[in-house]
Amino acid sequence: MAAPGEKEDVMARYRSPLVSRYASAEMAYNFSERKKFGTWRRLWLYLAEAEKSLGLLITDEQIREMEANLDNIDFKMAAEEEKKLRHDVMAHVHTFAHCCPKAAAIIHLGATSCYVGDNTDLIVLRDGFNLLLPKLARVISRLANFAEKYADMPALGFTHYQPAQLTTVGKRCCLWIQDLCMDLQNLERARDDLRFRGVKGTTGTQASFLQLFEGDHSKVEELDRLVTAKAGFKRAYMVTGQTYSRKVDIGVLAVLASLGASIHKICTDIRLLANLKEIEEPFEKDQIGSSAMPYKRNPMRSERCCSLARHLMTLVMDPLQTAAVQWFERTLDDSANRRVCLAEAFLTADIILSTLQNVSEGLVVYPKVIERRIRQELPFMATENIIMAMVKAGGNRQDCHEKIRVLSQQAAAVVKQEGGDNDFIARVCADPYFSPIHKQLDSLLDPSSFIGRAPQQVAKFLKEEVQPVLIPYQSEMGGKIELAL
Repeated sequence: MAAPGEKEDVMARYRSPLVSRYASAEMAYNFSERKKFGTWRRLWLYLAEAEKSLGLLITDEQIREMEANLDNIDFKMAAEEEKKLRHDVMAHVHTFAHCCPKAAAIIHLGATSCYVGDNTDLIVLRDGFNLLLPKLARVISRLANFAEKYADMPALGFTHYQPAQLTTVGKRCCLWIQDLCMDLQNLERARDDLRFRGVKGTTGTQASFLQLFEGDHSKVEELDRLVTAKAGFKRAYMVTGQTYSRKVDIGVLAVLASLGASIHKICTDIRLLANLKEIEEPFEKDQIGSSAMPYKRNPMRSERCCSLARHLMTLVMDPLQTAAVQWFERTLDDSANRRVCLAEAFLTADIILSTLQNVSEGLVVYPKVIERRIRQELPFMATENIIMAMVKAGGNRQDCHEKIRVLSQQAAAVVKQEGGDNDFIARVCADPYFSPIHKQLDSLLDPSSFIGRAPQQVAKFLKEEVQPVLIPYQSEMGGKIELAL
């Protein structure tokens, strides 16, 4: 700690790299102390306004005083109060009351700590989804542009990371997009499924509010409805304990973990393609790939996405265990854990989406490398076409099969044992047996004849499945991402 009168060295304290190094200002603010405690004050205002409208003795002057001080938060005073009281909510009740002396008597009237704590969490989760969804839509949009551009460019497909039949660069990208579209719909559903905790009291029975309204159940129900609407929610959970069910947090982090899995897979594919020199992520003019190897062009953005996505995927274990051990109406062993896992999940998702957008906006394709790899593998894939052509020219299928088997094994030996190029087609051209189809070989080896309906699939997929899910985000599609680090 700094000595009295000295400025504290912020570099001498741990700072989460999620905020200090990577996350957007908007998401960092969403989980900030200012957003949290400012929301607490707004919730106290909503409660007072609703209670006043239902007949409790609360004056317009008290309401105006609260409105005027929503963001006038003395954080130093609140910290001193919390140190003394060992209770964060009451510390902020006293701090708010200090600048609202006329309203002091009615702040937090009838409420329990979870009225501000849980309801604020739900607001922050909702707002977090609203920040993530346009970013995810932008990534999908950028990848859709890429898929459309390369819809008919043949590329070697891989199964088991071994050469398989051809696909196209754009079709492969559509596999990535399809996963992200699922994630977009999952995030929308998780956001829309969120309800407000509402006004429920200490164990969820609303007993304190029933007492305030002298046994009038309809007014208690109306109070819950009014506050829920003021907070921007359409529904509140009908039953709660002291907290809303911690299973809600499982659903929230599960969809974020699933998003992490999608991005990990996409960026792993990009890293593998970078090794093959077929596709690379953007590489800045002055960027250094290695301190020891100047020639290196490491896929560091994709590696960052994979690294952080692993963290995001593991975070869902926290709410799973928390929900499992919430005894009866609640225990407080959820609080410290949720401070960490909820914020980190959204911050991490925010970072990897921004990073993936940057990658998708600058993907570099190397057609000549892709063509060369096709030429190395296509001769073996064309053997079935060669057999069919020979049969049509009057040949015997079994004799042709045996000829091709021998020639292909000889060519494979050149590739594997001598490190040479695949010379299978040259061997076919040199063998008089295949003379009836020598003039057809160019057409039989045309890569575009091996990609099936890939271009048509890309066009149909982008039009019928991708475009509709992007419509709600059209106004937010602009702007490129430039990463700070």
